[in-house]
Amino acid sequence: MDHRFEIFLACAPGLEAALASEAKGMGFGPLRPMAGGIAFDGTWRDVWRANLVLRGPARVLARIGGFPAVHLAQLDKRARRFAWGDVLRADQPVRVEATSLRSRIYHEGAIRGRIERAITEELGSPVADDGVRLLVRVEENLVSFSIDTSGGPLHRRGFKQAVGKAPMRETLAALFLRECGYRGTEPVLDPMCGSGTFVIEAAEIACGLAPGRARKFDFERLSGFDPQAWAQMKADAAPHPCDLRFYGSDRDAGAVRMATANAERAGVDHLARFECRSATAIERPDGPAGLVMINPPYGERIGKPGPLYGLHRDVGAALMERFRGWRVGVITTEAGLARATGLPFLPAGRPVAHGSLRVRLYQTGPL
Repeated sequence: MDHRFEIFLACAPGLEAALASEAKGMGFGPLRPMAGGIAFDGTWRDVWRANLVLRGPARVLARIGGFPAVHLAQLDKRARRFAWGDVLRADQPVRVEATSLRSRIYHEGAIRGRIERAITEELGSPVADDGVRLLVRVEENLVSFSIDTSGGPLHRRGFKQAVGKAPMRETLAALFLRECGYRGTEPVLDPMCGSGTFVIEAAEIACGLAPGRARKFDFERLSGFDPQAWAQMKADAAPHPCDLRFYGSDRDAGAVRMATANAERAGVDHLARFECRSATAIERPDGPAGLVMINPPYGERIGKPGPLYGLHRDVGAALMERFRGWRVGVITTEAGLARATGLPFLPAGRPVAHGSLRVRLYQTGPL
């Protein structure tokens, strides 16, 4: 358990800095920024804790080793000598995925087949589609192995069973909140809340609820996993009291019902209030200023962009009139829609993949 190796936290390209900020704040590091994520050296307990407490990663990968190989016979021989039993279990299936870049061994199907046979014949683990993912990368004749310790993507917190037409993944929402400076010490309001992702994430951050508290991870299927130590780690990540309130609204009554049910499952329904109203009818809640976070409809996501310019203009006017002192974050594919709000945005963030689209965060200082 004390052996150290490289751990890679994967995220959507464009959000690496936000993820590094979160990981550093949670005590992980020293961190090495990379394309599509960040890396650091740690132990298996760090793998467990990263899956449990970090809100931004899409997955947590453990780099378990590798070796050089220049032809399939050499790959086969060295794969059979690899200490698979230090990580994998004979009673748990494995799923092998292979890629090759600039290497003499270039046939990815052959690479996968040799690794599968080495594991099944030397360790006894079966190969199955629902197995632990072993990622094999052959780059410039160097073979490296990584385990996807998360299993299902980490945006699947286990609470948002009801979703709308174009939901924001929880991991993206958490990192966009962080890019807006949100640290759990102010209220958050979303006037187009859909299934409630921003509101629920903000409430969970404010009361210290671990995002992985109620789901399973594939590291629980690996050799050396200690259920008692894991149970204690989860118990140590206990929430703390919170006296803030969080607000969501949507013109769709069905979305409001979904968001309310999702907040109840997440255990933050006492902090989050959802109402059915149009985005232009929003009112500033009592209490301190905070952050308005909006993932409004944009042309590629919902329909034609033309009619959306008027909506963005009216929402921007409502915010300028009623939310003095609040900050605003808007996520959109269209710079023109952001400009239509009339809000005093700071320079836009980097493009970020959101499904098949690329979105940017536009944010203001206090209005």
